Amino acid sequence: MFGIWNNKDAANLTYFALHSMQHRGQEGAGIVSGDDKKLKGYRNIGLLTQVFNDKNILANLTGDNAFGSVWYSSGQTKTTQNIEPLLFKFYDEHIGITMSGNLINNLSLRKSLEEDGAVFHSASDAELIIHLLRRSKKKTFEEKLIDSVSKLKGAFSIVVLTQNAMYGLVDKNSFRPLVLGKLENSIVIASETCAFNVLGAEFIDNIEAGELVKIDNNGYEVKSYTKPGKITVESMEFIYFARPDSTILGRNVHMVRKKTGNILAKESPVDADIVVGVPNSSLSLASGYAEEIGLPYEMGLIKNQYIGRTFINPVQNMRELAVKMKLSALSDVVKDKRVVLLDDSIVRGTTCFRIVKMLKNAGAKEVHVRIGSPLIMFPSFSGIDMKTSKEIRGANKTKDEICEEIGADSLDFLSIEGLKESIGLNIDNDQSGISLDIFNASYVDGLGDNEEKFNQELTNIQKEFLKKQRG
Repeated sequence: MFGIWNNKDAANLTYFALHSMQHRGQEGAGIVSGDDKKLKGYRNIGLLTQVFNDKNILANLTGDNAFGSVWYSSGQTKTTQNIEPLLFKFYDEHIGITMSGNLINNLSLRKSLEEDGAVFHSASDAELIIHLLRRSKKKTFEEKLIDSVSKLKGAFSIVVLTQNAMYGLVDKNSFRPLVLGKLENSIVIASETCAFNVLGAEFIDNIEAGELVKIDNNGYEVKSYTKPGKITVESMEFIYFARPDSTILGRNVHMVRKKTGNILAKESPVDADIVVGVPNSSLSLASGYAEEIGLPYEMGLIKNQYIGRTFINPVQNMRELAVKMKLSALSDVVKDKRVVLLDDSIVRGTTCFRIVKMLKNAGAKEVHVRIGSPLIMFPSFSGIDMKTSKEIRGANKTKDEICEEIGADSLDFLSIEGLKESIGLNIDNDQSGISLDIFNASYVDGLGDNEEKFNQELTNIQKEFLKKQRG
């Protein structure tokens, strides 16, 4: 997500900022722009460059204020209706909205609203907020927005645009990052600081847990709208989603990933010849591992830069095809070598299986896989596309079974303590800055509407893990 207030080139700058965050969503994109009279927008399926391939589309998005998002469906149906930002034109006001994350009480909220006469046109959680807002009895728009958001449970960062102001809100646990910046006389907000780097904007501050920022012609104001809970930023932001040049919790993502590699090398060393990282999110990880263990860091895999990220492709057979198209092994580098392969995570195992096979077909003598995150064992309800235990390899297989399935000579994962240490957190505090739910089922906000389904889907491996964890 990205928003800008008070700039004559607002829509174009939003386009460039979103382009720097294309890694966060590749299934759709949209931009809404406007002034004090009206808002207008455009959204469609595809990459940002595909959605806005006609220069007249951006040219028609006039106004000094704009915001937009690249869309990651997280399991929603891939239709235009679900692509954000959503734009609503009521008789008395125009409202544009986009949201990063996922609500855990969306089903019960939707049911309650439908019983009250609401008609939904999308599967987006953002539409829930609009229905709540329009039903609120509070006086001002800001009061109505706060009243509506107070009914939400789960992980979210929200950006809202009206004719008079732009708002950014972060949930009480700060699952999803939102940052505030300045570009000359314009105020900007974004999901990642890399968007600021592209535009040359100055970072001002993080929008913290339970905070709201209001941006209008008077400048900006940040205030708390609810009491903050435990700070549990989504760990996959550090592990996978964020760009290496972004900063989260005051920590550069590249340096966190490199330190993760250092720690992983100490925890799980291996006798080998070279270290290879899976492009692109694991390159920092691999450089840290190689540095710590004292092995050459080689470019054993080449990425086709025109293929998107396979994990956020919502269809399994498309993920498998994308892996084949995305990567190729350098035979001259890996032939007759014992390779340590560094990857950021194993969710479904598709990518890892293909890469191990690819390296061995290219002549690698051994392939030892080291993963820069703890073993993912539980579903995510914070907006990552792994909502059921069925699709999570670690929920259904032991580490040894996974190793055998992917064809590796050995397999090891970063410990939870190692993950905390790499980010610089207190390892004695189970919830000290990052979310660990997908690793140990410590859902800080509970399961909400997902509790019954979660308990029904628990596998024997998950049950045994939880039994040991609870003593």
